[in-house]
Amino acid sequence: MSRTMSVNPLWLFQIFPWLRWWPRVGRESLRADLIAGLTGAIIVLPQGVAFAVIAGLPPEYGLYTAMVPAIIAALFGSSWHLVSGPTTAISIVVFGALSVMAEPGTAHYIELALTLTFLTGLFQLAMGVARLGAVVNFISHTVVVGFTAGAAILIASSQIKNFFGVDLPRGAGFAETIWTFVHRLSQINPYVLTVAVVTLLTGILIRRYAPRLPYMIAAMLAGSLVAFLFNHFLGDARTGIRLLGALPAQLPPLSLPDFDPKALSQLAPAALAVAMLGLTEAVSIARAVAARAEQRIDGNQEFIGQGLSNIVGSFFSSYASSGSFNRSGLNYEAGARTPLAAVFASIVLGIILLLVAPLMAYLPIAAMAAVLFLVAYGLIDFHHIGEILRASKRETAILLTTFLSTLFVQLEFAIYLGVMLSLIFYLLRTSKPNVAAVTPDPESPYRPLVTRADLPQCPQVLMVRIDGSLFFGAVNHVEQRLGELAQQYPERRILVINGRSINFVDIAGAETLVQEARRWRRRGGDLYIYGLKPAALAILERGKFLEELGRERVLSSRDEVIRRVYPGLDRDICAGCDARIFTECRQGETKVQRLASARG
Repeated sequence: MSRTMSVNPLWLFQIFPWLRWWPRVGRESLRADLIAGLTGAIIVLPQGVAFAVIAGLPPEYGLYTAMVPAIIAALFGSSWHLVSGPTTAISIVVFGALSVMAEPGTAHYIELALTLTFLTGLFQLAMGVARLGAVVNFISHTVVVGFTAGAAILIASSQIKNFFGVDLPRGAGFAETIWTFVHRLSQINPYVLTVAVVTLLTGILIRRYAPRLPYMIAAMLAGSLVAFLFNHFLGDARTGIRLLGALPAQLPPLSLPDFDPKALSQLAPAALAVAMLGLTEAVSIARAVAARAEQRIDGNQEFIGQGLSNIVGSFFSSYASSGSFNRSGLNYEAGARTPLAAVFASIVLGIILLLVAPLMAYLPIAAMAAVLFLVAYGLIDFHHIGEILRASKRETAILLTTFLSTLFVQLEFAIYLGVMLSLIFYLLRTSKPNVAAVTPDPESPYRPLVTRADLPQCPQVLMVRIDGSLFFGAVNHVEQRLGELAQQYPERRILVINGRSINFVDIAGAETLVQEARRWRRRGGDLYIYGLKPAALAILERGKFLEELGRERVLSSRDEVIRRVYPGLDRDICAGCDARIFTECRQGETKVQRLASARG
């Protein structure tokens, strides 16, 4: 089998990516993948139900989303351990985007969710085919942390009515929900609250003292038992404890998105936001697990896998899916060897659904609300939030803006706003590269350029280092700093620029270098630059800027520049200079001493 695979052309691996790992499949790997799949199927059962409730969909849709999309993503992605399915972040975005268009849980709402899923997959597939795998890098980790924390608060606020048994307006925003709840505290149902608190405490205790047990399932069982006892002895009319109801014991049924152009255009902005968020989740999770498994991830292939999984899933009653951190991490820890583990998990989940679907009729909605409280708390990354608050004011601004916009504006806009802020702050940083006067360090044998003010300076040569790129956004800052340095050292006539830290030069940057050269020549001096990268030199060459600068003034090393500059320096100034920072200075000094000694 492995010989056959070795002669397959590269394009075959791109179309059928599972051919890359299929030779790894054997008896031992199948056994390990089956065990990992069984574990993953048990874990996703309560999660799938909870996430579907967050998305405003019937509970079974969360389980459907954990089946077909997971298989497609596993076969067409590049990660060996990534497991796709419903996630909290995407579920809350789906609810936020669709709840203003239709009543959650209705047939029209479900149709919109399927259409949104189809469009999401289409955007993801298009970006993968176009090789835009680096796009997700523009969604910074701070944006994801802020958005996820805001989504966690929204999840918890949306379940307040189910946790406390209080009647709250459906579809209300965060502020309205809290305000209404505060004014209806007297309406709290003690029986519903008891079921929710027992579920919550059971989940917390199991998670802390018995982490190997499925705490969600244990918490649901505890809450269901309390609800059963209340309803049995007091009657459900008195307790007011509502039950979830039985799930349909069937595999994902066929479905059809709405291809009406009006519906597609209406859902396109939200679908793009879901696509970006889903790709960020999937690729970041895949990379994190791959780092532990010593595997390389192809970001573009992950885009294709996620896109196909959502497109196909929209025809199998699945809403938008992405990589699941909990399931992917558990999949790796359980010993999965190949993506077949995700396939086995989906098959086992289908079997479990057929067997346990009727038992969901005994699950109280208050217990589900408590489980979602646990999920919401787990979403808030307190560690990274603390680091961001301590480390950077700009990142803190991005975090708070994304967090607050998640709570008070449309969710997809919160993602866009966070990305825009990240890009703006990035451009602000890159538009102000460090431009500093430097001098060789006499204490180092390699004599690197340093910015220490206590070191001697050459009275005729101004040496400058530019740490950053010379592009249109940075040229004004660079020109301003060079002008300030020229005023600070008016006696110096030669400007030498260390270009080793200049990553690239665009047309505006090249024109700035030419203008600076003209300024220094008008004041009786000159400009030299050394160490430019080949790409920057190519821009200067193609744009004829190298001719204006002078080819003999654009050199490869500092030593070449000094050897060319030194003979033209004013000897009277050199004679009275004690700095002697260049090798040529010391050699010249030795010759003068020898000549004076011979004359004496």
